[in-house]
Amino acid sequence: MTQVFNFSSGPAVLPHEVLLQVQAEMLDWHGSGMSVMEMSHRGPEFGQILAEAEADLRTLMAIPENYKVLFLQGGAHLQFAMLPLNFAPVGSTVDFVNTGHWSKVAIKEVSRYANVNIVASSEDKNFSYVPDESSWQRTPDAAFLHYCSNETIGGVEFNHIPQANGVPLMCDMSSNILSRPVDVSQFGMIYAGAQKNMGPSGVAVSIVRTDLLGKARSDTPTMLNYKSYADNGSMYNTPPSFGIYVAGLVYKHVLQQGGVAAMEAKNIEKANVIYAAIDGSNGFYHCPTAQADRSRMNIPFTLADQQLDQAFLAGAEARHLLQLKGHRSVGGMRASIYNAMPLAGCQALAEYMHEFAKMKG
Repeated sequence: MTQVFNFSSGPAVLPHEVLLQVQAEMLDWHGSGMSVMEMSHRGPEFGQILAEAEADLRTLMAIPENYKVLFLQGGAHLQFAMLPLNFAPVGSTVDFVNTGHWSKVAIKEVSRYANVNIVASSEDKNFSYVPDESSWQRTPDAAFLHYCSNETIGGVEFNHIPQANGVPLMCDMSSNILSRPVDVSQFGMIYAGAQKNMGPSGVAVSIVRTDLLGKARSDTPTMLNYKSYADNGSMYNTPPSFGIYVAGLVYKHVLQQGGVAAMEAKNIEKANVIYAAIDGSNGFYHCPTAQADRSRMNIPFTLADQQLDQAFLAGAEARHLLQLKGHRSVGGMRASIYNAMPLAGCQALAEYMHEFAKMKG
């Protein structure tokens, strides 16, 4: 099989070792005679898979006991609606930091159910930076404060946890969860789709502080109430069992690699390789993101001559460097280098960028 380096923003690259284990266990999980896809979610086999996945995630993120770990369906997108239904009483105001596309999508959905105050926005500079907290215009009695820790399209990442000032802090961590250590105790809730750093699409994880549960609006659908899942061990209904199984294997893989701190060190090294190729190109390549807020997970860049975009992509594909086309809303290129992207992939891309600039520059 031809080796490729997959820079897709999601669904994204998974650890090769995990994929091999999934392949080996596809028809018979641990001598059960069943594929995970065939198991009853109420049976002891899947019960073991679910329990180990939760325990390993708790270890990786040092999740305190007063937080529930929930495995859900619907991705982060569904939780944009779940947030206000569960945590914002009718007529209340919620605070949002607007740093890009996914912040905007969440704001649009939440505004259907609550008043939204934009405490700060970087739209004035095309979402290329994180607004300084000293400028934030907060609501003193906000139901919660929300931010997206990493914007996949603009390549803007928070390098700190914002001060919550006494209100629950909610974070969409879909694209950088497990890529760096975070203090879970500072959050009311962390939520993330799995398809960037944790597994396949179809499963999402929510880490919810227990005192926030049980306060959903009376008309909240049962399936959109976090307490439904918390009270039933993520199994109010049939969970996304295969996705949970793969996520659990990813958690074990990260533990074997040395945990989240070790992943952070690798991610810094990988990102530096590509940013050095951009910054050292004498303007042939350009990253639009403020240097202090550059993402370690998603690196957008443009070529000085847009007429060369297609040639760049064709040359990359010929070298088995795939999925580098930027999001349709911004154009250019984007290299997504989540945990499972090896250093060799970043080095191969940087080498190609140098060769292409030398040939075309």
